[in-house]
Amino acid sequence: MMMTHQTNKQLSLIQVPFGLGAGRPGTEEGPESIVQAGLLRQIRKTSYELVGEYKVRCPLPSSSSSSDGKVKHLPEVIDMSKLVAKQVSQAIGSGTFPLVLGGDHSVTIGVLAGVTSHLANLGVIYFDAHVGLNTEETSRTGHVNGMSLAVALGIAGLKLSDISGSEALIKKENVVVIGVRDVEPNERELIVSEGISCFTMHDIDRMGIEKVIERALAIAGEGTDGIHISFAADSLDPLEAPGVGLPLPGGLTYREAHFACELLAESHRIVSIDVVEVNSALDESRRTARLAVGLITSLLGKKII
Repeated sequence: MMMTHQTNKQLSLIQVPFGLGAGRPGTEEGPESIVQAGLLRQIRKTSYELVGEYKVRCPLPSSSSSSDGKVKHLPEVIDMSKLVAKQVSQAIGSGTFPLVLGGDHSVTIGVLAGVTSHLANLGVIYFDAHVGLNTEETSRTGHVNGMSLAVALGIAGLKLSDISGSEALIKKENVVVIGVRDVEPNERELIVSEGISCFTMHDIDRMGIEKVIERALAIAGEGTDGIHISFAADSLDPLEAPGVGLPLPGGLTYREAHFACELLAESHRIVSIDVVEVNSALDESRRTARLAVGLITSLLGKKII
């Protein structure tokens, strides 16, 4: 089932107010903050028609799951992921384009489980200051928002099949990580041993964002049914986007990020989007949320002229 911007102009907005996969509170308020920053008004300026709005009823934290075992709040992450996967699957099944607002980056697990239940060969372009390749065994913090890509690739104990029941996996050959500037030693080993395409900020400085996106599209698009975009706000420079849980200097600039999103939209290969890690408790006058709105509309094809 192939979907492109050329044929699919109806959009489902799915809010996932979940922050238990992160180490600091505030990301659970990210979806509402992005909406309040004018998202619906800006979507109307794109070629997409908003035909459905959904808010996932995320599980509340239990006192036991926050500290039992090495992984924090794993039962709640699994429950949330199943709800998100169901909503995303229903959106795609009805012929609409799923736009998912997180929440922390663990939300992406449910999104990918839902998309791969329809599209078995999915490419993924993953914007993140980190890599998301920690596992239950290697994570120093136990926070699942640092494990999303490992889950998607079948490297972690938790699998996408545990969420959706589908046996689909994201192939490592079709995954690209962009904007990285903080890598754990075990993640670095995985990137090298598994041959995962990773463009650090050093690569972006050296090559330029246009070349990076060209290569990312070639990698994620090779033999796939379409490309999912997962965009974490901490891939942006904190001077542009202060409202994130783990701000790291030296991230994507305003124009680099917008140009990247514009180029991705021009490819007509995007089949789903999630935007995560906007922490409204740490944001300044919704600066990060407003930037997220602009980047979303760029991904949806909005142009200056």
